[in-house]
Amino acid sequence: MPDTVIHTRSLGTPAEGVKDQYADGKAAKVWEYFIGDQTSRTQTYKTFLVNLLRQNGCKRILDVACGTGVDSVMLVEEGFQMVSTDASDKMLKYALKARWSRRKEPAFDKWVIEEANWVSLYDDIKHFIGDGFDAVICLGNSFAHLMDSFGDQREQRQAIRNFEKCIKPGGFLLIDHRNYDYIIKTGQTPSKCFYYNSQHTADIQTSVLYVSGKPSVVMMDYFIEVPGKENEENGINEFRLSYYPHKFEDFKAILLAAFGKGSKYKIYGDFEELKANDDPNFYIHFIQKTA
Repeated sequence: MPDTVIHTRSLGTPAEGVKDQYADGKAAKVWEYFIGDQTSRTQTYKTFLVNLLRQNGCKRILDVACGTGVDSVMLVEEGFQMVSTDASDKMLKYALKARWSRRKEPAFDKWVIEEANWVSLYDDIKHFIGDGFDAVICLGNSFAHLMDSFGDQREQRQAIRNFEKCIKPGGFLLIDHRNYDYIIKTGQTPSKCFYYNSQHTADIQTSVLYVSGKPSVVMMDYFIEVPGKENEENGINEFRLSYYPHKFEDFKAILLAAFGKGSKYKIYGDFEELKANDDPNFYIHFIQKTA
């Protein structure tokens, strides 16, 4: 993200400004410009993901954070068989449009796109699971959209269990989140984005919401320049995304509880093997289902 400015403030009550606009039609439209198409993905990210999938012999992939379809399109082009899901029909319409525009290509004609909720994922797509997927991917800080509604992370744990159930023995989950430990500790987020080469970001304002003295929500207000496209005042579109601030060790524990402590687990930071004392922008967790 070029010249990103981060502001952090502590809000007093949960009612103040927590509205998330991920599924909003306008947010979906502006998000398309912010992310861009698959050619906007950084080469670092693309190389990491494609190589990891190929090195592990993956063919069938379940993308549970499809959004507008950017990653799924990239992976279909790389020869993977994709089933792609998202809870937002507003986001999925862009993926469906991409599939329709390339329907004469056999790989795209076979691309499966379904609306599904992580908490009910296994039941939502069980007719597509078969013997299980070689890999499930949930990338781009997407999982942090699932809030802790009950105060015990039960829905987050259920979602991870659903991911595990969709994976065949020997397959793996690749899931990431921002370095919320660093955000909470310093009040800052590294400005560099490792996912896409966006030229549209004007500013991102970040707020940390504390409930009973504990960080409960991180809100990011995106101010994005989209010249000539439904602009607001001064040519800036604004929308808000809200995230659950996953702490690294807590998130790792949830993964191990779902997959079992004997599972192969590996952690990456910004698409490289994590080194001691690193403070990456993103943590990427790799966990393999026992064969």
